[in-house]
Amino acid sequence: MPNDLSPTARALRALEILQTRPGTTADELAERLGVTERAARRYVGILREAGIPVESARGPHGGYRLGRGTRLPPVHFTQSEALGLVMAVLSGQPAAADTDDLVGTALGKVVKALPESVGQQAAMLRRYAAAAPDPYSARPDPAVTSDLVDAVAARRRVLVTHRSEAGDEWETEVDPWSIVVRYGRWYLLCHSHRSDAVRTYRVDRVRTVRQTGHGFEPPKGLDPVAVLEENLGLGWEFATRVVFDAPPTEVVPWIRPPMGRLEPLGDGCVLVGSTRNPDMYAQEWLARIPLPFRVEGGAELRAAVAALVARFAAAVADRPRPTCGP
Repeated sequence: MPNDLSPTARALRALEILQTRPGTTADELAERLGVTERAARRYVGILREAGIPVESARGPHGGYRLGRGTRLPPVHFTQSEALGLVMAVLSGQPAAADTDDLVGTALGKVVKALPESVGQQAAMLRRYAAAAPDPYSARPDPAVTSDLVDAVAARRRVLVTHRSEAGDEWETEVDPWSIVVRYGRWYLLCHSHRSDAVRTYRVDRVRTVRQTGHGFEPPKGLDPVAVLEENLGLGWEFATRVVFDAPPTEVVPWIRPPMGRLEPLGDGCVLVGSTRNPDMYAQEWLARIPLPFRVEGGAELRAAVAALVARFAAAVADRPRPTCGP
């Protein structure tokens, strides 16, 4: 740190260190402040005199930490940070441009609290930037999401009431491993005790969350995003089987995990999975693969591919031009 800082500046810097690194020892604090250990203790004393509860503990896991109920100083943003925050919010939730939106209200409070030199540009960005709504995104209930996050953090089994796309509701007991946000949708990745299998539930379709008295341990080395991607391609209503003559190394770049599992097959490979929407599978996923393939199953996917082929064939078919009358 610069040597010309005032005692007040060093005390505030000490407060910042204790906020970000609870358990900092006196010698660590002294090193970060660039002062002696005795001086570091003096700055801790200044904070205590100012009414900030700084607790200390001895032993290998001791050090200084802020007590509960500490009132934090105002948060300061640079202009780049403020603009980045507004851009991230509008990208994730376009409705935040509307002051009546829940997130929009919170964003407005943050922008208003910024100094004029920083907040003016952020306010202009929010006012004049137009964000198109994402038709595929779905916003879960913040209270339900908070309950699930609490259960994930506490590793506490929960009972969730879930509503299917068709409107059917049921209650199931799950070990909540993680919350994953994917393409604007929030998913609960969990182990379902009802089916004794990994399951993914849309958080926006979870109606209630009730904690139980049982704990759990998530799988070691869990990669929530990878497990979610793999699980999204399994367990749906309509089976899929697509055979490629190309080796897996050429096919892999075109396969998204929700499409299923790619396995070697002779000199080529086969994609095995399931889907709830054969038309989407054919039109948005298979149609973009620039490699020869055969759809061997299921019947619904074959019908969807045949309908797509017929539609494109009709689009380029030669048709007799109308003749003019005599």
